[in-house]
Amino acid sequence: MTIRHDGITAEWLGYAGLRLESGDGTVVYLDPGRYGTLTGEWTPDSPGAGHPEPRDYWPEDGVSASEASGGSSDRGSDADLVLVTHDHHYDSDDIRRVAGEDATVVVYEAVYPPKIDREGGSLDDLPFEVVRVDEADDRLFGDVVVRTVPAYNEPDGPHTSADGEPFHPEGFGVGFHVTLPGRTSGGAVEDVTVFWPGDTDALPGHAELDVSLFCPPIGGSFTMDRHEAADLAAELDPDLVLPIHYNTFEALQTDSGAFAADVAGRGVPVVLDER
Repeated sequence: MTIRHDGITAEWLGYAGLRLESGDGTVVYLDPGRYGTLTGEWTPDSPGAGHPEPRDYWPEDGVSASEASGGSSDRGSDADLVLVTHDHHYDSDDIRRVAGEDATVVVYEAVYPPKIDREGGSLDDLPFEVVRVDEADDRLFGDVVVRTVPAYNEPDGPHTSADGEPFHPEGFGVGFHVTLPGRTSGGAVEDVTVFWPGDTDALPGHAELDVSLFCPPIGGSFTMDRHEAADLAAELDPDLVLPIHYNTFEALQTDSGAFAADVAGRGVPVVLDER
């Protein structure tokens, strides 16, 4: 399912993967792939998980894996920008799967593939321009503004391991606040702001952002849960909320319907992208 909002489209691809397309056709992916969510290999831990179904995903219909393997394909890949928040969401194969020939890959500076505990190709081997960003970057890529926002678990919060260490310590990752051209009104193009916080608690400063489309993680365990995300949605007061990063595996299982009812009950429009 594709969500249409103020002249842009958004699609939850599974796990943390999000595809955005601006009003002028620019395509942005955030944290695409991992756990087989784009290869058709993902299976839910329980039936009826409310998660995008597994599929061998290629952006262009009719492109087989064999046609588009080994790098980008101008038939099978459409991303102008690919944004990666941290190690846990870095998947070089799926970046190649979605990135167009002239794509730019924007990666948080702490992402270090040699220390990732699974196979993942080097950033240097990606056949695209790779741009490193820190926690306070504000950059323009074509008509798209990409702003980074700190993302982490509070040391004294609920999202810590058995030894008391945050699953995502400060400096491990970021979120992205993305501004894209939306619909045209009265001859002028209106900007649309999209906020994917990344793997994080609800942090001081989040509620100060200007957000049109808010895409919070609601799975809990390693990030804000549905209650914390609903509280933040009420503070942000966006035009629309589209939750992601839930029900991919057991630790992320949550009641998305209860989240939607909670947010809607606070007067904030919300939609679920579930299949």
